[in-house]
Amino acid sequence: PADTVPAAAPAEGAEPPTPAPADDRPKVRLPRFLRQRYVVHVGVKINLTIPFTGKPKPVVSWMKNGQPLDTKRVNIRSTDRDSILFIRSAEREDSGEYEMCVKVDDFEDKATLVLQIVELPGPPASVKIVDTWGFNVALEWTPPTDNGNTDITGYTIQKADKKTGDWFTVLEHYHRLNATISDLIMGNTYTFRVFSENKCGISEESTASKEEAKILKTGIEYKPPEYQEHDYSEAPKFTTALNNRSTTVGYNTKLLCSVRGCPKPKVQWMKNQMIIGDDPKYRQICVQGICSLEIRRPSNFDGGVYSCKAINDHGEATVSCKLEVKLPNLSQ
Repeated sequence: PADTVPAAAPAEGAEPPTPAPADDRPKVRLPRFLRQRYVVHVGVKINLTIPFTGKPKPVVSWMKNGQPLDTKRVNIRSTDRDSILFIRSAEREDSGEYEMCVKVDDFEDKATLVLQIVELPGPPASVKIVDTWGFNVALEWTPPTDNGNTDITGYTIQKADKKTGDWFTVLEHYHRLNATISDLIMGNTYTFRVFSENKCGISEESTASKEEAKILKTGIEYKPPEYQEHDYSEAPKFTTALNNRSTTVGYNTKLLCSVRGCPKPKVQWMKNQMIIGDDPKYRQICVQGICSLEIRRPSNFDGGVYSCKAINDHGEATVSCKLEVKLPNLSQ
């Protein structure tokens, strides 16, 4: 019975005259977690095992960024089933694209893995106070020159009163490169410092502002609107448009729309692009943004395109509709 097992093997793949099955060809079995960027912190030991198959024993070779590996930094140990990439203590210069190649005769297979060695970022390159007014200070800073080999994810901003010198966090995980620090105490003098942050954590050092901000007791002067409360002004916008309508001669009809804007828009009604004005045939009302135009006892000459235009200091908007005035159906 033991002889029957190998006898079945040639029968399966008997089609090609030469029994060189594809299973014997070299193949790198790159683990799933290495198929995307492999990120580790500086100082961590890297020990990666990459299995492969192939008969007879494949020849294994490695490259980094297209160049031969520096064996002083990276140790490679290969068996007939796998290859191990070992780095005792990862440094940033170990980052890069590593290519493993397995070869048997004229057949070869390659796989690539990307190592990214990251560490804490440096502090911001500079921090400055750009304005002081009332109980507020405007700060600006620039990104660190060293991001730790990975993206900066935010900043932590701290303030210290000159009297005590104690630091307090006012913003953290903050994404922008400028901030307004408010609710400062009258009569105190403040300095500020900023830390950088990436996926490894917060920079060990910070960068402090060279300037100080003194919150004056008297003569508090508020600067122009860029630092004042939110500006609610907006150009007119119709929130409900005019709908096409059909009416009968002699029956009053009303056109309705609604508009918003700040300051309150001036509303102007038009018929066929001519301003209606104070024509007594029409009654124009606009209350809390709801605008209506009543057409009294229309004749068949009152059909056409009616428009409502809203105007304020920030712009204008217009909506239009068609009004059809039909003769009464006398046959009924």
